[in-house]
Amino acid sequence: MPVPEPSLPDLDRVLEEVAEIARPHAFEGEVADYIPALATADADRFGMAAVDLDGTEHVTGEVDEPFPIQSISKVFSLVLAMQKVDQAEGVANELWSRVGREPSGDPFNSLVQLERESGVPRNPMINAGALIVDDVLLDHCDDAKQATLDLLELLAGEPLELNEGVLRSEQGAAHRNRAMANLMASFGNLTHEVDEVLDDYTHACAISMTTRQLARATRFLGNGGVEPRTGERILSPALAKRAAAIMFTCGTYDAAGEFAFQVGLPCKSGVAGGIIGVVPRRMGLCVWSPPLDVAGNSLAGRIALHEFVSRCDLSIV
Repeated sequence: MPVPEPSLPDLDRVLEEVAEIARPHAFEGEVADYIPALATADADRFGMAAVDLDGTEHVTGEVDEPFPIQSISKVFSLVLAMQKVDQAEGVANELWSRVGREPSGDPFNSLVQLERESGVPRNPMINAGALIVDDVLLDHCDDAKQATLDLLELLAGEPLELNEGVLRSEQGAAHRNRAMANLMASFGNLTHEVDEVLDDYTHACAISMTTRQLARATRFLGNGGVEPRTGERILSPALAKRAAAIMFTCGTYDAAGEFAFQVGLPCKSGVAGGIIGVVPRRMGLCVWSPPLDVAGNSLAGRIALHEFVSRCDLSIV
C-alpha cells in the first residue's frame, strides 16, 4: 500500500524560522572573487522561496533582488539539449557520447580529470560538461543564447535581462574555461570555435533572476516535465526524471554526496550564491546567499535547505 504524502506545516512560518537559523552562517563563507563582478556581492543578502505546483508562493528575505544565475543555467541548457533529444533522432547519442552522467569528485572547473579521460567531461553540471552541452546546442538552435533566455522567461513567467557587468567580467576571466574548451577541442570533443561556445556559456551564466523567479522556473521538473502555470510540456516525464537525477548526483559539484546526505533533493548551485531544488509532485525551491563554502555552494543556502527539508519531511531518500 503506497505511503501517503505527508501534510506540510505552515511554510511561511517555517521559512522565517529557517532564515533565522541559516542567515548568520553566511559570514563563515566567502563570496566568489575569481569573477571580479561577483566579489562585490553583499554577504548579508538572503532570500528563500518555495513555490507550490498550484502557484502559491511562500517567501522570506530578499526574494525579489536579482542576481546572475551562473551555473544554475546549466540545468536549463541541459533541458534545451534534452528537448532536442526528443525531437531529433541521434541527438541523444550525440549528447551522451560526449558528456557523462557521473559525479566528478573534483572541483567544478578542474582540468585534471578532463585530461585523464580524453576530453570527455564527467557530467553536464560542471563547467566542461556545460561547454559540451552548449556546443551541441549550437548545432540544433538557430540562436542558442536567445533559446535559453526564452525558456527561462517562459518558466519564470516574466521578462528577464542579462547582467551586462557580470557578462563582461566573466568574459574577461574565462581563462580556465577557455583552457578546458581548448583541451576538449584537442581531443575532438568540441566542434565549434572555442570563442563561440564560450560566448553562449557566459551569456547563460549572466542571466539575472530573482530567488522567486528561480523557484517558479524549477517547478516543471517536479511536475513530470509540465510547466504548471501554462500546462506546456517542457520535457517528457522520463527526461524530466533524468534531468532531476543528474541534479541530485552532480548538481552541487564535489559536495553532491553531502547534499544528498543533508538535503536529499535534486539541487543545482551557482557561484553567485543561488541554489535551486526540486520537490517531486510538490514545489520548486530556491535559496540565495552569496558567501560560498569550499566546494563553491552557498553556505547559508545549504543550511537553509537542510533545515527546510527536515522540518517539512520532504527528502526523497
